[in-house]
Amino acid sequence: MPSILTLVTPPTLLDQSIIDLISSILPTQNLQWLSEQEALDIPLPEHKDHEQTIHITQKIKQTLSNKPVDVFVTHSEFRKKKLLIADMDSTIVQSETLDDLASEVGIGEQIAAITKRAMNGELVFADALNERIALLKGVSANLLEKTWQHTQLNKGAKTLVATMKKYKAYTALISGGFTFFTQNVANACGFDENHANRLSISNNKLDGTVIPPILGKEAKLFHLKRLTEELKINPQETVTIGDGANDLPMLTHAGLGIGYYPKPIVAEQVVNVIQHSSLESVLFMQGYHRSDFVNE
Repeated sequence: MPSILTLVTPPTLLDQSIIDLISSILPTQNLQWLSEQEALDIPLPEHKDHEQTIHITQKIKQTLSNKPVDVFVTHSEFRKKKLLIADMDSTIVQSETLDDLASEVGIGEQIAAITKRAMNGELVFADALNERIALLKGVSANLLEKTWQHTQLNKGAKTLVATMKKYKAYTALISGGFTFFTQNVANACGFDENHANRLSISNNKLDGTVIPPILGKEAKLFHLKRLTEELKINPQETVTIGDGANDLPMLTHAGLGIGYYPKPIVAEQVVNVIQHSSLESVLFMQGYHRSDFVNE
């Protein structure tokens, strides 16, 4: 199956010097611009051995390691996906919403330290979640809205969802965070559905517990498989994106799994990683031109 190399930089930074470096490794005469000086496709020589394609990709990544360029490799077949599943915290939104909530009551650093270990795969996700929520017992539920007002979407979030929906893809936001935030983010971006954990609230205060069942990495994979079956699509027609350890199962089982400024445990296991560009790269990886985008 033919593969395609896609290079993406922040706008205007994809210049001839980068193309010249690539030309020393593989032919570039058939390159196609997806966005001038920002994103381009280069067909890779067809290899019977997929490992050879990965080897070439790694060599190019090494060659460009001191440049602000993301290097992606995708298959030409089923390139445009019919299902998008995205993580929320530190992926669609800039921060960890639970950490932000904790900051409102002065324990942000304490909670963030646990979050970091969980996202790096050092702690069992459910245990880490319960530990953090227990520390928030008695906090006013009104602070959820205050936290949401400070929450920022990452660049390209709305464009990604709107463009994929324009071309008839189904979109879902699946988070190990909480429904209060996923519902707001889903509404802001236009996701078709969202799933997350549910906070237990009594007398307008967090009671320090999560309503079971806890949505973790297994649930994210479950929703990927469920939607693939319900939509009657080929598993290769799915794309997932996330940053933490609890995203790994859905990233490795999707047709295209993407790490977004990922934790090291994710970067080590996922081929396609966004480290310099925006969520719009998810569209470039599928072969969309900037002129196809639905702008934010």
